[in-house]
Amino acid sequence: MDGFGLDLSSIYNRTSKKAMQLVDPGVYIGTAADLSDSLALAAASVTHILSVDSVDPRPMIPANGDFFRKWINILDEATADLLSHMDACYVFIDEAVKADGAALVHCQAGRSRSATIVTAYLMKRYQLGFDEAYNRLKSVKQDVQVNSGFEEQLRQYEAMQWEVNTSSPLYKQYRLIKIAEKYPELHQVPREIFANDPAHSSSSEVSYRCRKCRRTLFRGSSVLSHTVGEGASAFSHKKSSNLTGEVQCTSYFIEPVQWMEEALLGVMNGQLLCPKCSSKLGSFNWFGDQCSCGRWVTPAFQLHRNRVDEIRQLNLQK
Repeated sequence: MDGFGLDLSSIYNRTSKKAMQLVDPGVYIGTAADLSDSLALAAASVTHILSVDSVDPRPMIPANGDFFRKWINILDEATADLLSHMDACYVFIDEAVKADGAALVHCQAGRSRSATIVTAYLMKRYQLGFDEAYNRLKSVKQDVQVNSGFEEQLRQYEAMQWEVNTSSPLYKQYRLIKIAEKYPELHQVPREIFANDPAHSSSSEVSYRCRKCRRTLFRGSSVLSHTVGEGASAFSHKKSSNLTGEVQCTSYFIEPVQWMEEALLGVMNGQLLCPKCSSKLGSFNWFGDQCSCGRWVTPAFQLHRNRVDEIRQLNLQK
């Protein structure tokens, strides 16, 4: 309010189609052009600026403005990763709201990248599904249009209950998919995607050993489960007479483990051999592979169940 009892932010939103728009108390969505409008920023009580853009926003921010700033350097591409930033962006926006300020979330056009982060904020703030949160944003700003990759990430965020848990199988699978999308461009596989080699540490967790030499290969937390497929009908393209019987998964699909690193260097697919006895355990394919249940898994790091044994620790306490 100014001295005459006028709400300048609401007047600004009504009189300018290009103005940043209020989506939720203390949360605005806008474009890069909004950064240079110091009057509008002041009228909206903006204290925090969240830039989701590949262009450095600093030259556009008023020199006399005292703002908290956060910049996510990212392109508006379906393969770009915004999911990993959603929790941190929520915290940044929430800090503005709780301090009775306001946050401006912007990208270049205010349509895709910023819309993705604002949708994620609404989802987490009100525990909404993607569709409801996105429709709420669209009711305020009709031209928003998140790209297909960002929509998939928002649905993943919903599936993870609005929290980016890096130890979650859902998140691990997501990270692998993102790496697979860029794999031809990579000089090497990022080391952080490899789980620790369980042979070099002790744990009470369920483990899996090579059936031939008993070498520990992976732990239960490395298993990436998938929805069971349609069985024989999923293999109809193979025209085999043996595609009948019970639908079941005959392999474990897992995250890469450190002992696989050498086998994965510079190739898209290949065999996975036991690091101790060299017996064949399974295979990997960055483009994906089909489970025996019919489900397609991408990327696929699979070890056949008949080549490994599940080991559970006995509880000897009385």
